[in-house]
Amino acid sequence: MLPEEMAEEAKWYVIHTYSGYENKVKANLEKIIDNRGMHDYFIDVVIPMEEQIEIKDGKKKTTLRKVFPGYVLIKMVMTDETWHMVRSIRGVTGFVGPLSRPVPLTDEEVKAMGVEEFQTVVDYEIGDSVRVISGPLESFIGTVDEINLERKKVRVTVSMFGRETPVELDLAQIQKL
Repeated sequence: MLPEEMAEEAKWYVIHTYSGYENKVKANLEKIIDNRGMHDYFIDVVIPMEEQIEIKDGKKKTTLRKVFPGYVLIKMVMTDETWHMVRSIRGVTGFVGPLSRPVPLTDEEVKAMGVEEFQTVVDYEIGDSVRVISGPLESFIGTVDEINLERKKVRVTVSMFGRETPVELDLAQIQKL
């Protein structure tokens, strides 16, 4: 199998670790991947972190906090060899799944965790006529005024009760005419 094909086959899995061992597990796993030349099987190892702002003595201090303490996320191609390699690392108690059988995360779960950025592509532009395909305004027709890919929202002007009314919708709620 070519490296490009393997990268497409890779899925996100969750590894359970001893509390406080997340960084050691990540470092050991990366070292083993380097030593064995297994970069084609292991795409990414992530400890989800978020910024936390603390105010002490009237001073703001920004710190990083683990979102899921005791867990490490790994994007890998699951084989018997890769499974055993991960399980044998000191501090790893197992994969998350029934009977420690690894269950890959769905794309929705990965998006919700913010681990992997997905490029949003829309087939309409500002000024295009579109139809609302879901929600309370379903089957209304309007014109795209603004597209905000970061928020995954679009502002559309629709004719409602004889007036032009701007409404904010999700990108997936409209379809180009």
